[in-house]
Parts: sequence; structure tokens; C-alpha cells
Amino acid sequence: MSSRRTVSLVTLGCARNEVDSEELAARMEGAGWELSDSADGADVVVVNTCGFIDAAKKDSIDTLLAAHDSGAKVVAAGCMAERYGAELAEALPEADAVISFDDYTAIGERLDDVMAGRRHDAHTPRDRRKLLPISPVERSASAASVAIPGHAPRPSAPADLPDGLAPATGPRVLRRRLGGGPVAPLKLASGCDRRCTFCAIPAFRGAYVSRPPAEVLEEARWLAGHDVRELVLVSENSTSYGKDLGDLRALEKLLPQLAAVDGVERVRVSYLQPAETRPGLIDVICQTEGVAPYFDLSFQHASGPVLRSMRRFGDRERFLELLEAVRAQAPEAGVRSNFIVGFPGESEDDFEELVQFLSAARLDAIGVFGYSDEDGTEAATLGGKVDPDEVARRVEELSALAEELTAQRAEDRIGTEIAVLVEEKTENGQYEGRSEHQAPEVDGTVLVRGEGLSIGEIVRARVAGNDGVDLIADVS
Repeated sequence: MSSRRTVSLVTLGCARNEVDSEELAARMEGAGWELSDSADGADVVVVNTCGFIDAAKKDSIDTLLAAHDSGAKVVAAGCMAERYGAELAEALPEADAVISFDDYTAIGERLDDVMAGRRHDAHTPRDRRKLLPISPVERSASAASVAIPGHAPRPSAPADLPDGLAPATGPRVLRRRLGGGPVAPLKLASGCDRRCTFCAIPAFRGAYVSRPPAEVLEEARWLAGHDVRELVLVSENSTSYGKDLGDLRALEKLLPQLAAVDGVERVRVSYLQPAETRPGLIDVICQTEGVAPYFDLSFQHASGPVLRSMRRFGDRERFLELLEAVRAQAPEAGVRSNFIVGFPGESEDDFEELVQFLSAARLDAIGVFGYSDEDGTEAATLGGKVDPDEVARRVEELSALAEELTAQRAEDRIGTEIAVLVEEKTENGQYEGRSEHQAPEVDGTVLVRGEGLSIGEIVRARVAGNDGVDLIADVS
């Protein structure tokens, strides 16, 4: 039996948190901790929390309490911990420590403190946007001094080694895969410079910081060496990638390089801002072999007045024009988006504008969320609040419409040929995977009827039917 102390890491929330957890896992192992797949029997449970909306916060609290009930020491990390700090520590004494992003580089020491019963004073939250210069291009000189999850510094090779030869101990990627499978998120950037009135993320995630292209490519090669076949590029806003590096076309240049990495079969970009989705980027996504023609566009609404109140740009006509530009190059491109219903001041006419947009947009996946006030956001101070019962009614109506429209979009694909990444074998001997128009976790899947398929293989299949957004396809 191992004498090493064990830690279990539970990840909640988005794919960005998954990347952060895998960095934490590598740091824990480097500090001598043994990772456990289960909280049962672990000495410490670290919960990488989500602090985005009320439902996510509740899930985070419930998970922390469940970890405490396991008998282990409990550490709260992640977005909710960063956002509330000492307030969370006071409200949740079941957590033995509430840590900040600033503690990540010393996570081994924090866990040692918890095991030894040494008190860790939780931080007072601060606006992390103020830790870096306002001007994006001035940030690179300062970013190394600020803790940014998922941006761990990589050791560099000694200067006296011949070109192309790395030392036996590095360079290395500070990441440990916590799950298997042929798909993995790859972080492009962290933080956000937008000031959407409903969103608190920039205040606790900080200003926008891109990872250098060479660093992203290094990690892509590392993931490919760990049997990853699809890279899902994640950030708070992928269309801003490179603006702090002095190159607004950085993503357009990076995508073909990522697709060319040996072992990588598919690259997918997520979190695109419609107002920043430039024609050149559309060209690269639609025309580059190995890059999925997939557009995760953050529309949020379709009424011009509501979008202005959200401090966003666009309207129904402009968004439909953007979709038309995408489909002119890739008619079968996948498109998904999320929408907020019941934003302060949203009238029946505004809601109808959104209904009309969805009816015309032919989206593959639609997320619908009812508005609720978020701590520290400008929207929480706005007048014209919509009655909660009316918000719930609109959510129900739009969700029903979204379900109908996305099922119709899936049905439209019957008879077409698709490229499916095989991800798992089902209990009845069939295979399940995803086509180019389907992102992991958030979109539909494909049930592939065929024999002798391999996990991680991309197969051509013809769509024979659908069950809602999920497709049924036969290997061609």
C-alpha cells in the first residue's frame, strides 16, 4: 500500500475549468501527492468550483458539502472560490480552505497546510482586471507576474544545447490528463476585456491574456501524444486571440498549424463573439482541412435594443447575414448559440424578435437561460426588471421552440454523409461519436452502426435518422 498522501480533484463547470484542473493535477503530483479517482478514502478533496450562475453555485456548494461528508479534508478552488474568497470561507466552514488562483503555483504547500491543520486565511476578492495594464499589447511584459490558471510557465531549454534538442528533463507541458478519450480542451487564452452588463466573469478571471502560439502548439503535440485526436480550443473569447500579442489574425494563422500537428485529426474552435468573427476567420474555419466547420457564436439575443442594453452588438438582420456568410462557404456547418430571456427591459416585441431569429437561423444547438441578477454586474442595477413568472414563461416557450427547431435541423441532415469521430462503444456493441457539427458535452451525438471500429477513428457515415438532435448513421 502506498504511503503517499492522496488527493481527489473534482471539476465543475466549463471546459476551461477542465484545463485548469489538469494543471493543478500536474502541480499536485509534482509536489508528491498521489491523485485518486474517488473522494472515498482520499486525504483531501479539491473541488474546482464554478461561479457563473446561481445553479452552478448551488452545484458547487452541494459538491463541497458531499466532499466534507466523505470524511476527507476539503479545499474549495476555482471560480466560485476566487469570486467570493473570505465570504465563502465564512459561510461554508465545512471547507478546510478556500484558495485563490494566486495559490495554484503553491498548491502542494496549501494541501500540506490543510493536512497539518494550519489555518489558511481566505483572500479578499479583488477585480483581477486591474492586475494587468489596460492596453492589451502592454500585458505580455507583466503577465508572468500574475497567476493565470492554464498559463503555467514552461521551462525553457538551456541556451548551449544544439537547435532542436531538448534536455531530458524538459521542456514539458505542466498538465496531467484526468480523463481518457480522444477529445481534449486546449486553452487559447484566459480572461475577457468585454464589459457585457450581465456577466461577472471578467472581474474574477481578469483581463484578456493570449497564450503564445508556440506554447499552444507545444501542448497540442503533447495531447496528440496522449491519444487525443480532437482539440477543442477554449477561452472566454476566442475571436480576441492575439490582440495582446499584436496580431489580430493570430487565430487564423494558428488554426492550420494546429490541424497539421501529427496525430491531430480535428480542431474545433469554441466561444466566438459575433461582432469579432471576421471574414478571414470564417474562411480559415470553413476551408482548412482538419478544422471543423463549426461556429459556437455567442449571440445572447437578437433584439437590437436588448443587445445594446447588454452592451453587445448586432441584431437579427446582422446575425442572419453572418450565418449566410458562413453557409455560403460551408452549407452544412454546425452552429450553436446561447440566449438570455427576460433581460431587464425586454418587451414582448423584443422577445418576438428573438423568436423570429431562431425560426430563421437553423441552428444545430440552442441554450436558453432565464435572466437573473448576478452579484456585482451592471445589469443587476438596471430598471425594467421582468417579472420572474414572465421570465419563466418565456424560457419555457423559447425552449420548446428551440427543441423543435434543432430536431428539424438534425432531420435535415438525413441522407447526408458526415465524418464521425468514434468516442466510445456502447453496451449493446454499437458505437457513439460526434460529427463535425457537434461539440462535446453541449451538442448532440451520433449513434454509428458499423463493425470493427476503433476509438479515436474518424469514419465516414451516412445519416439514416435522428432522435431529436442526436443522429443515427451507417458507416459508408
